[in-house]
Amino acid sequence: MQVIFSRLLTKPTSHYRLGWFTRKFNSWALSIRTAPSPQEALQLYKQMQHQAIPFDSYSILFTLNSCSRLQNPTLIHHLHAHLFKIGFSSHVYVATSLLHAYVVSSFKEACKLFDEMPEKNTVTFNTMITGYFKCGDIEKASSLFVNMPIKNLGSWSAMITGYMGCGNWDKGLALLREMIVVEGLKPDQIPLVSILSRCSNMGYNGLLVGKSIHGFIEKTEWNLNVGIGTALVDMYTKCGLLNCGYLIFQRMNEKNVLTWSAMICGLAQHGYGEKALFMFERMKEEGVRPNEITFTGILSACTHVGLVEEGLKYFHSMVEEYKLEPRIQHYGCMVDLLGKAERLDEAYEVIETMKLEPNVVVWSSFLAACKLHKQFKMAEKVIDKVVKVIRPETDGGVYTLVSDLYASDGKWDEAQKMRDVMTNQNVKKARGSSFIRSGVI
Repeated sequence: MQVIFSRLLTKPTSHYRLGWFTRKFNSWALSIRTAPSPQEALQLYKQMQHQAIPFDSYSILFTLNSCSRLQNPTLIHHLHAHLFKIGFSSHVYVATSLLHAYVVSSFKEACKLFDEMPEKNTVTFNTMITGYFKCGDIEKASSLFVNMPIKNLGSWSAMITGYMGCGNWDKGLALLREMIVVEGLKPDQIPLVSILSRCSNMGYNGLLVGKSIHGFIEKTEWNLNVGIGTALVDMYTKCGLLNCGYLIFQRMNEKNVLTWSAMICGLAQHGYGEKALFMFERMKEEGVRPNEITFTGILSACTHVGLVEEGLKYFHSMVEEYKLEPRIQHYGCMVDLLGKAERLDEAYEVIETMKLEPNVVVWSSFLAACKLHKQFKMAEKVIDKVVKVIRPETDGGVYTLVSDLYASDGKWDEAQKMRDVMTNQNVKKARGSSFIRSGVI
């Protein structure tokens, strides 16, 4: 990709003459904008340079957007140098787009550019706030928000989304309340979707928050568009209110693959495997192409209700018919499905032939199946591999599982050794807990 800009710095600014080329600005900018890939957009930009067609802010902005998608810092540096040479680096909108490209690919360079910008607008500040949250620097993001001269809806959305994304739910919800009650602003879709997507992680309080946001949406008579509708379906189904989720699903005039996947995954999560498969067939009849998330829900549904042959069929369909590359969660579902059906040889073959490195979840599913069916020799084949990927601070339950396997096989010395390892490394198994409050649900 660097070849594209190999000659960008070789022509002086004077070569970008004005003349009859000016009328071609819009056509070139439109061509760059509608290019089918970032690489082709950059090739068009290179052609403009070679043909001495003068650049305008639109063609530059669309090119910068392509660079952001490629996330190539070296490429962005080349373009930055070119913009400086032809006098566009101080253009506030161009500089803001350049800042966004750096935020995506090299945040250190983004900070340097932000400090050097002679003029900043609200979008510039919003871009940096998002960047600080992505880097985990909540304090600087908050400081920038407080001190920025003018805030818009994007500023509030960036802060609320950032807080929710890093798990700081209380601050995110407090900021949403301040935005509505104190500032009198009506939030757009972005912060509401962000909060709804996190409600299932907040337990019972999250369900209350989700219902409140749903009430706000109904009160303000928002259209139940794809984004809001999908977020509500996802929130209700993950929180166990499948009927509420299905009612929202039925009311939606437009549904995309994420909407169908949210409904399928929700049904699968709560043990309604057959209904999830029925919903999947309806989805295909509607002409909606499934994605990786859809198949995670489908394979999970097959696992919950023990539909082994159906699970194998859908897994092969995902790879062969839809040309989707299986992810770790798909392999994990297959290992769990085959393991529970006592087809441990096939489960082990899945692990051995998978293109990804097995993680602790995949190994744990296999070991749990070995323990369930008392296949201790099969378990011994993988215990050493499992121990190598265990993280003491988060995977304490796996140590216990391995110890229990040794004990069940009568190998008390090995079981005690594993317990000693847990003690020496201060491994702790997480206690069981529930978000359901007594007397409430």
